[in-house]
Amino acid sequence: MAEVGFRLVYGGAHVGLMGIVADAVLAGGGEAIGVIPQQLVDREVAHTGLTELHVVRTMHERKHMMAGLADAFVALPGGYGTLDELCEVLGWAQLGLHDKPILLLDTAEYWQPLFAMLDRAVEEGFLKLHHRRAALRATSVAEVFRILKA
Repeated sequence: MAEVGFRLVYGGAHVGLMGIVADAVLAGGGEAIGVIPQQLVDREVAHTGLTELHVVRTMHERKHMMAGLADAFVALPGGYGTLDELCEVLGWAQLGLHDKPILLLDTAEYWQPLFAMLDRAVEEGFLKLHHRRAALRATSVAEVFRILKA
């Protein structure tokens, strides 16, 4: 990210995959901006070496601020928090609340079950095809950067 001039906006923790990504961005001379609720600061998971760290009251405020700071959304493989944030930005796109790119980094086909579910939602009439297309697939970090630069 640092090499291509993209800044990182993320949940502000030093743990997990996103902590590793933040450290790599910072080590490469890039900017890493975190947004974290006070409850997680109190649990000592906040990354203290970020370019900026915004402490908010709630998870809702966190997602709202991150979405406002971000120019695009990239979902790495993850769990409930990742799914929550991903579904929220997809829902916001469907409602026309933003038109920012939403990419899923499909490492080792991690996101294939979700793509299959979205395709089924289209087939069953629960999701329009143009809304389904909001969830873009990239199979490598290089592809993520190519899509975002386009």
